[in-house]
Amino acid sequence: MRVSVDLNLCQAYAQCCYAAPRHFRIEGREALFYDPAPSAADRLNIERARLACPVQAIRVEDPNA
Repeated sequence: MRVSVDLNLCQAYAQCCYAAPRHFRIEGREALFYDPAPSAADRLNIERARLACPVQAIRVEDPNA
């Protein structure tokens, strides 16, 4: 699984951080850090974060599909 965040869309609402705190975090005023290649076992948390994003900045892809 590959995760990407469109940082031009991201408004730092941090909903992804609440939904998947092990994979997304905000440092400083608006610097988003995230895991671009989480394990497949974490897919549910990543999808929860994707759905929680109010501006739909998170994209989840399966490179094996």
